[in-house]
Amino acid sequence: MTDIRILITGANGQLGNDIQLLSSHHSIIALGKDELDITDMNNIQDIILRIKPDMIINCAAYTNVDNCEDNPRLAYDINTYGCYNLALTAIKYDICIVHISTDYVFDGSSDKPYIEKNTPNPINIYGKTKLLGEIIIKTMCTRYFIIRTSWMYGQNGTNFVKTILNLANKNDILKVVDDQIGTPTYTIDLINAIHKLILTHAYGTYHISNGGQCSWYNFACKIMELTKCNNKVIPIKTKQLDRAADRPKYSVLQNKMLEDNFGYHIRDWQEALREFLGKIKT
Repeated sequence: MTDIRILITGANGQLGNDIQLLSSHHSIIALGKDELDITDMNNIQDIILRIKPDMIINCAAYTNVDNCEDNPRLAYDINTYGCYNLALTAIKYDICIVHISTDYVFDGSSDKPYIEKNTPNPINIYGKTKLLGEIIIKTMCTRYFIIRTSWMYGQNGTNFVKTILNLANKNDILKVVDDQIGTPTYTIDLINAIHKLILTHAYGTYHISNGGQCSWYNFACKIMELTKCNNKVIPIKTKQLDRAADRPKYSVLQNKMLEDNFGYHIRDWQEALREFLGKIKT
């Protein structure tokens, strides 16, 4: 099997941390923002010249959706201009780039899962900055994989599953929105699919999420069911939360390119969640 020398950006984040599991197959150099700031071109060039990677997997991002509305300059600096810096570097040193993007590039007006060729139309700053990052990489690079994923959770970092479990320890009643539909994605399944892709030259944009769909309310109910918690989960509407950023009401991704090109199907979100909860039990 080909041993690829991979530089991971955003290594302290949820996916950036978990994706280091690729070290069982490849040579991994994982750097957090204190070591590699993708908004600093000089910093990037110094790192690239020292490490000489074959591939960059960009997990660095400003992902707090509501804070992006309050700090748009920072969101654009990291999610957009950071991609420009990485793309320039990738071209100069002939490096393949893998960029992690989001279901939030879509507006949620669809009533069926989004496929890769559907036209993005983000409705918040986070989605807009991530889409521009995609466009920059597509325009400038020839060797790239853009990976859109959704509702991600894993062993490291903060995520919905951990938040719900923490709230359940403190509250008998949980209120969760039921009018946003998407697909929870386990980082392990995402990483396995990325590993398959990077061994190919089938460059382009791919959707990678678990199978099926649910609301955040359904997701919370399933967490309670699988952990045998008796907390009551009450459905509420998004507008009751009065958040800064609009969210797409429907952002389910279909992994059409993976399925059509490789016959690769990813398991249902409920099966993945069951496995994850089994691993974090104490």
